[in-house]
Amino acid sequence: MFAALFAAVLSAPASAIEPIKISRDDVALDLSRAVEIYRDQGANFQVSTAPGADGIVRRIEVEAQDDRPTGDWAVFALANTTDEQLDRLIVAPHFRLVGSGLIWPDLGSQRIAAITPSEGFALDRQESNDGDEFLVTLNPGTVITFVAELSSRNLPQVYLWDPEAYKETVNSYTLYRGIVIGIAGLLALFLTILFVVKGTSMFPATAALAWAILAYIAIDFGFLTRIIDISSGSEQLWRAGTEIALAASFVIFLFAYLNLNRWHEHFSYGVLAWITGLTILLGVAWIDPAMAAGIARLSFAATAVVGMGLIVYLGMQGYDRAIMLVPSWLMVLVWVVGAWMAVTGTLNNDIVEPAIGGGLILIVLLFGFTVMQHAFSGSSPFQGLFSDMERQALAVAGSGDIVWDWDVLRDKVVTKPDASRQLGLPAGSLHGPARSWLPLLHADDRDTFRTTLDVVLEHRRGRIAQSFRLRGADGHYHWFMLRARPVVGSDGEVIRCVGTMVDVTEQKKAEERLLHDAVHDNLTGLPNRELFLNRLDATIAMASNERNIRPTVLVIDIDRFKQVNDELGISAGDTILLTIARRLHRVMKPGDALSRVAGDQFAMMLLSEQEPARIASTADAVRQAVRTPVTFAKREIVLTPSIGLVSWTSAQSSAEEMLKDAELAMYQAKRFGGDRIEPFRPGFRSIGTDRLQTESDLRRAVERKEIKLVYQPIIRLEDGTIAGFEALLRWEHPRRGTIPPSDFIPIAESSGLIVQLGHHAMQQSADDLYHWQKELGDIPLFVSVNLSSRQLIRRDLVGDVRSVIARANIKPRCFRLELTESLVMDNPEQSAHVLAKLRQLGIGLSLDDFGTGYSSLAYLTRFPFDTIKIDRSFLVDPSTKGTVLLKSMVTMAHELGLSVVAEGVSSEDDAEELRLMGCEYAQSFHFGEPADAEASLRLLTEQNPLKPVAS
Repeated sequence: MFAALFAAVLSAPASAIEPIKISRDDVALDLSRAVEIYRDQGANFQVSTAPGADGIVRRIEVEAQDDRPTGDWAVFALANTTDEQLDRLIVAPHFRLVGSGLIWPDLGSQRIAAITPSEGFALDRQESNDGDEFLVTLNPGTVITFVAELSSRNLPQVYLWDPEAYKETVNSYTLYRGIVIGIAGLLALFLTILFVVKGTSMFPATAALAWAILAYIAIDFGFLTRIIDISSGSEQLWRAGTEIALAASFVIFLFAYLNLNRWHEHFSYGVLAWITGLTILLGVAWIDPAMAAGIARLSFAATAVVGMGLIVYLGMQGYDRAIMLVPSWLMVLVWVVGAWMAVTGTLNNDIVEPAIGGGLILIVLLFGFTVMQHAFSGSSPFQGLFSDMERQALAVAGSGDIVWDWDVLRDKVVTKPDASRQLGLPAGSLHGPARSWLPLLHADDRDTFRTTLDVVLEHRRGRIAQSFRLRGADGHYHWFMLRARPVVGSDGEVIRCVGTMVDVTEQKKAEERLLHDAVHDNLTGLPNRELFLNRLDATIAMASNERNIRPTVLVIDIDRFKQVNDELGISAGDTILLTIARRLHRVMKPGDALSRVAGDQFAMMLLSEQEPARIASTADAVRQAVRTPVTFAKREIVLTPSIGLVSWTSAQSSAEEMLKDAELAMYQAKRFGGDRIEPFRPGFRSIGTDRLQTESDLRRAVERKEIKLVYQPIIRLEDGTIAGFEALLRWEHPRRGTIPPSDFIPIAESSGLIVQLGHHAMQQSADDLYHWQKELGDIPLFVSVNLSSRQLIRRDLVGDVRSVIARANIKPRCFRLELTESLVMDNPEQSAHVLAKLRQLGIGLSLDDFGTGYSSLAYLTRFPFDTIKIDRSFLVDPSTKGTVLLKSMVTMAHELGLSVVAEGVSSEDDAEELRLMGCEYAQSFHFGEPADAEASLRLLTEQNPLKPVAS
């Protein structure tokens, strides 16, 4: 026995604990960090006490009083440093949201079974449903060590309270909790009454959420334990159940409010599966309440995030109901973040838990206010039940054969007479929910049909005027025109849509015939020039990627056809053209295409032959087909063709260009006397004017990548370093040498090539900037690219810039676009819209040639520029007025938050004067001429020799 006692003494902790000194003024002390926890010590526990007043450390042994001891003990010591007796309460709350955890959270339980002091008897437990409370009396000058037998492994918090202060605090919290519970109960009751009055799904879902929140708060605030007897063992189950109910009602509210099942049944299945999973979770709570509560918390957070995504998406589509929910849902996200910080222990104080409960009340209050806007915008909840006579009157007000009536509240569509019979479908096939129409609608019409009805419901006004196709029993589609209008009840909601449906199948067929005639020749039925070019363009696009596709174009002109037409008449001419068209069609093979491009001209796209010899053989067959005599009015008419032939090469970029080359070859064949086949040669291109020649050369230069970029440095005046570069286009013509931008940029603008050039400039400059930064490290450097008017008006500009930045992997702030003042003022409203979108990408915007226009000051604040470039004309004026004007422009720019780049600086004195004015940047030949990317990199390397990127 002595050996056992000796071993127990050796196994016990040897060091004495440090006592906590308390005084008369200590109202509440947090003992959590001062408590020492001993795990798995068994039913008997020995520990060294804190040094007493005599300085002696003693050993005490405590025996467990619980029937099922956990073997876990907590030890702390208190020292009364006053000269009077002190009464204090030791309080350990059963549940504390702060630090409870997200996965397998601590849902609360009894924490302390008993507390034994080192002197005197075990402490008396005070009656409390919310925590373990023990009254302790400390004599003057005593040091007492307390050994607490733990009922659970966790001890989140231990407080030492002055009894009167604790009573006042409990009373104040009781008052707050009573107010919160009262508000929650009133909201739940009011929303339930609203559900009884207004029976749409949105209102019971809101009422269910309110009751779930009330139940959660009643458990969290300990209110339910005062009504019913909840044992300490079932407290975790009740808390997990309320958290699951809260998560489930939250999902139901989101689904019902946004009416997600209107068009997509899979939303219904998804939500049903979600709710079923949470219902099963209630069963899991019987086994493991902590795990069930953790999953419920994750479900609540996931619903908040997914709901925000749905609300943003539907709000961007213009749905009023989603837009109205945005403020409430932002509050939900704030609450979720606050709750996450609380359960993870990031927020750690006593007011967090009641604040979280109050936040739930604020959320349901906002939800209730939102749904009440729908409920009480009118007084009468049931409107819109029409008789047959009234329905017929509305049909007469429309203009159709079939009455189309959609009862929105019941989501039922009725057509009279039944449109199903007209389609050959079983009677009543189209009677039912609006979504039942979707499978019968043509795939191209479903989204439009669905969106049109949704917009009318959300905006509660407007008319429906839409054409769509419905599939009949035989598989053919019938065209219908739907004209309807919404009927709004006194509550402001659309209660039904009524109108007419007219079968317009014949009208649509007539439109299709007109469309066919618009792109086909009326005489021969062959495609016309526009359709031929469209098909040739598509083929060229495929040829760029497929080696086995090499189109050849033949242009066939009938020699002396005008003479035959004049002598024999138009009828004979038409007969001859029809005969030739049929003969040419017989020469063609699968994949080839034939078109009548002019009066007596045909064009053939040859895809079936790739070898030059076979192409020549086909061209000769075409020639022989035309030369075969044509019999008309017992006369044989012999005609000959002039044929121009061109095969596709990578140098030809468009169908228009390829057809023009074939026509040039055909005209050359005519000049040689006709009745011959002439392959195209580059020498056939006639040089009409220098501009046409330049345009033609420019087109080829773009394809051959003869257009290069050079970079002119932009200097930071403060220290003379390079801040960035302006990218400039340069064209080195293989025969004419360097062509200045002033010669080819206007031509590129007028011909539309500037779009390709501009995109090339943006992508190449962004790639070069990435290369420079990769070589030198992440140095503060930007590149600036000029923007043209053609690019500014294009809808794809913002997408192109976003793609350029992403492909080059550069930061948006390092990329700038420059626009001239005149360009922006051509269409200020459009410019403001596009520039705002570009600014949202995070790129810089510079206003070039500032001061040269007529309205800079009037519109400067309307556009989101961050930099202005002062034109060089303001720097060449040496007068006092010129200096004052320049200085005022710099000052004005700074007051507007803009940086300034001065162009045309000719000397160091000018640069110093600009620096003193506050101008940040300068750009001119004085600081460096435009150079290619490699030379610019060398210049940067000289400036930044110590900034290589580590490998």
